[in-house]
Amino acid sequence: MYLNYETLTTAPAVTNVPTLTTSLRLLEISMSVWSGRKQDKQATADAASVNGADKNILNTTKQLLGDCPELEAVRKFASSTRNFVYSSTTAWGDLGQRAFPMSRFPQLHKELDGLKQEFDRLVNEFLSVYEFRRTNAQAKLGSLYNPDEYPSAESLRDRFRFTVTFPPVPEANIFSAVQDEAEKYLRDEYAKVYTQRIDDTMKEVFDRLHTALTHMVERLDYSGKEDKKKFNGTLVTNVRDLVGMLADFNITGDSKLTTLHMQLDQALMGITAEALREDDHLRADTRAKVKSVLGNMSW
Repeated sequence: MYLNYETLTTAPAVTNVPTLTTSLRLLEISMSVWSGRKQDKQATADAASVNGADKNILNTTKQLLGDCPELEAVRKFASSTRNFVYSSTTAWGDLGQRAFPMSRFPQLHKELDGLKQEFDRLVNEFLSVYEFRRTNAQAKLGSLYNPDEYPSAESLRDRFRFTVTFPPVPEANIFSAVQDEAEKYLRDEYAKVYTQRIDDTMKEVFDRLHTALTHMVERLDYSGKEDKKKFNGTLVTNVRDLVGMLADFNITGDSKLTTLHMQLDQALMGITAEALREDDHLRADTRAKVKSVLGNMSW
């Protein structure tokens, strides 16, 4: 942040900043997976020479282990884990931190612990076949094989990481003891950022829910459709999950969000995807209710 000293004494003060360090928590997750790929500059130069091309516009990348299902399983699992984290939390700032209500901590911690155990299992499974896959790759790569490009089995384990930490949300009054005007400006600016991040956290869940409800209204409209039962079974459960998140992430007790949660909870009570497929009246009634709620949604 660059300070404009001409505005230090006129920077607006922010009041009534929520103190949420006990109701909100941050999540930092770090995952890394060995790529198993390597750029080959010599192969690139050779290909450029053979084809009369500029080597600067070519890029030859080798899969060091060829087709390795064990390594691919680790990659896919890491990707699905990130998707789970993103769907279960909201952004906090732009440095990669995620936020979630403390009410969700026991379940989130349990699920992440299980995911880490599965990650470790898949990594161990890959490491157990690493030397075998490396030997097979040597035959497939031919003259492109370079033993120096392969880490040892012992050091390879360090290329995989799955760490989770739960740092606290910084206090909004972190600059409460400031004395001079410059520090006062920093305090007021941080208070504004803090308040904005809280608002962004709740709005992200609100926006996700709005998108899911829009999709539900579209899918439940059978007019002009040949296959009237074609929608995923998760159509209802996804919305239910987001309605639950809406309640949990309403960390300031916003009455508008509380009302929205109650309306949707009532509209979806006892509703299943199977019932919506089979009952035309229930489907039309549910769609009308959800569409009515959706039409009144605003942030």
